[in-house]
Formats: sequence, structure tokens, C-alpha cells
Amino acid sequence: MKKAFTFIAAVAFVASLSSCKKDWTCTCTSKDSSDSSYSATFTYTFNAKKKDAEAACEVYNVTAGTLSTSCDLKKK
Repeated sequence: MKKAFTFIAAVAFVASLSSCKKDWTCTCTSKDSSDSSYSATFTYTFNAKKKDAEAACEVYNVTAGTLSTSCDLKKK
């Protein structure tokens, strides 16, 4: 019984350390500072580890001239 408990505890410990892939939603909003009427929203979904999803979403944060895009990552 003691060996079984030790084995189960070890498996649970290892499982808690591993990072699972989850669905993440990256919502981006683009605005043009020279034209206040322009605004667009884009949504991207990633099935990845949090760190990888953050990196993928960060790529869309960009400013080019008067157009800027900012993104926010949330668990789906």
C-alpha cells in the first residue's frame, strides 16, 4: 500500500510540472491615429502552451506609421 501511494504521489508530482497545451485567444485592435474613424478588431486562436501563445500573440503588436495594433491574450 505504501509503495502504491508513493508511486501515485510521484506520478501526480510529475504531471503537475508538465505544461499542457490549451486554447488561447489573441484579440488585436488596429487604429489609425490620423483617421479616428478607422478601427478594426482581429481574433486569432492558438492551441499552445501559454509561453508559446504569448510569443505568437506578441508578434501582432506592431506600429507602422500612423497605424498601430495592440493585442491581448486570454485563455479561451
